[in-house]
Amino acid sequence: MPALKVGDKAPDFSLPDQSGTTRSLKDFKGKKLIFYFYPKDNTSGCTKEACAFQENLGVLKKKGVSVVGVSADSVASHKKFADKYDLQFPLLSDEKKEVLKSYNVWKKKSMYGKEYMGIERTTYVIDEKGKIAHIFPNVKVNGHVDAVSQLLDELT
Repeated sequence: MPALKVGDKAPDFSLPDQSGTTRSLKDFKGKKLIFYFYPKDNTSGCTKEACAFQENLGVLKKKGVSVVGVSADSVASHKKFADKYDLQFPLLSDEKKEVLKSYNVWKKKSMYGKEYMGIERTTYVIDEKGKIAHIFPNVKVNGHVDAVSQLLDELT
């Protein structure tokens, strides 16, 4: 897959969220979308990131922005994760990894000298017309939501 870049049309998606509702890119047309990919439900970094988006959800909504998280976890796993932390935004389940691959976040990673395939924590900001406005690759959780919020201010 060629790397996505700013200005590209965002790849379409159609995936179930934590309540089993299928969500697609067209559902967010006319709004900015924070489309973030994270490795795993209920892990420390992913929990911290999701909770930071939740804490800032009111401010983001006032800016006309929707937030959607994506991982390869199951719908049931997403439901438990969302319920546990009272997450009020969709978490999409991509167990087949098709969307993960179309957004180039399914990558070879290594930990403790072992190589494996996994999700590289990445956030895409998609504009109202479905084009990629910004890409945050290799996201570090601390301060990430603030950086995204600041970028949104610059884009408006």
